[in-house]
Amino acid sequence: MVLGTSSGAGKSLMTAALCRVLRRRGETPLPFKGQNMSNNAWVDQAGGEMAYSQALQAWAAGLEPQCAMNPVLLKPQGDSTSEVIHLGQAVGNCRAEHYYRDWFRPGWAAIRAGLSHLQASHPGGRLVLEGAGSPVEVNLQPRDLTNLRLAQYLRARCILVADIERGGVFAQLVGTLALLRPVERPLIRGLLINRFRGRRELFDEGRRWLETNTGIPVLGVMPWLDELFPPEDSLDLLERRGRKRGAELEIAVLKLPSLSNFSDLDPLEAEPSVQLRWLAPGEELGQPDAVVVPGSKQTLRDLNALQRSGLGEALRGYAMGGGHVFGICGGLQLLGRELADPEGLEGSAGTAAAGVGLLPLRTSFGQAKALRQRRSGAQWPVADGAAVELEGFELHRGHTTALEPGCQPLCNDDNLGWVHPIGGQGGLVAGTYLHGVFESGPWRRRWLNRLRQRRGLPLLSEQQPHHSRQREALLDRLADAFEQHVNLEPLLDPP
Repeated sequence: MVLGTSSGAGKSLMTAALCRVLRRRGETPLPFKGQNMSNNAWVDQAGGEMAYSQALQAWAAGLEPQCAMNPVLLKPQGDSTSEVIHLGQAVGNCRAEHYYRDWFRPGWAAIRAGLSHLQASHPGGRLVLEGAGSPVEVNLQPRDLTNLRLAQYLRARCILVADIERGGVFAQLVGTLALLRPVERPLIRGLLINRFRGRRELFDEGRRWLETNTGIPVLGVMPWLDELFPPEDSLDLLERRGRKRGAELEIAVLKLPSLSNFSDLDPLEAEPSVQLRWLAPGEELGQPDAVVVPGSKQTLRDLNALQRSGLGEALRGYAMGGGHVFGICGGLQLLGRELADPEGLEGSAGTAAAGVGLLPLRTSFGQAKALRQRRSGAQWPVADGAAVELEGFELHRGHTTALEPGCQPLCNDDNLGWVHPIGGQGGLVAGTYLHGVFESGPWRRRWLNRLRQRRGLPLLSEQQPHHSRQREALLDRLADAFEQHVNLEPLLDPP
């Protein structure tokens, strides 16, 4: 089990690295996080919802993601309320103050069922567990579902990760160990220092101090890695502010209050010629080459934030003046003309609202959630060359219909996306329900080349592999660094 001294210590990536390293050693690592809180989700082949970070760990392990790897997913909705997902399916909503009273026993049952299913489908595999937050939140320890309760249940060998970049690494580690109960402390087999900058020998004295004063070996000091990996939650987006050398296009991405599935933007982030600029309501839109409106957990709430801040009006002016806007899932919905909530899924029953009005679409929210992987041929952008197939997944509530016959379908499946020219200066607005639309290298390059043509820039090659190949290369480099800097033997040897 990979535990952390705090949220954001690097548990998710260290778990992914451990999975890839064990796979290289001929094992079958089984990533598992009993409970995760995230709006960055993935839909598995069976139509089950799970956290994206566990999907990433599955790919690191060479496995197809399945929701049993993350049997409890909490999706924050604001106002201290979360949607509760058990074994891939929504089972209700809960306020924070009632969660452990109402959901502790069902959550523990879901975790045990997920473990049983995962181990039965991969006999002989080694579980690689990820904790959540800190394992020693003393007010929550009696109700802990996914840290030391699970470690004790499985007799897991634990590694404790601390982020030295944040400072106070000695207090992080010593304080965490001091708050462990006597029955828990023997579970910790090693310490890991993460995100160290500079020469490692500069930490040799600190390493010796930790080992002398805790009696636990420091298994390694992981360096700061330049590559950008998918963030675990929206707070990590704040760390993505650096400017790229050689970036030729600027794409503004709306940082919505209820932002979800921002991993959809990773393929654009990985393009050397593209600079993403995250833009919150209230900030100036400026004149980017395109604007992307990503997914939203609360579309009507985010629509209200856009309109109140003036960013909705700025988007309309931008598109009418020749700008290009692209919406994904909730972003597609709020770019439409009408949004209706007859069942009160996002507010009062019978609520209706005018959208931003850039796409002639009407969305009605319904109780059934669309959860499925999809494939479809792209009809737009039109370009010479081979046909381009898009693949990804749907994850939304709501049925959307076009209000005008001139609204062109984005894909062969006309319910997956739409394209609409707007204004008299070449403005264009498009959107799709397909999460992962930018993963297709050829389609992504076609979309970027339309922006480059407008700027008079040379076109990029469309012979671009699927983003999954680049993700695999990043995971390999992460594992290379892990193997170089971390000694796993104290974790893997018999106790």
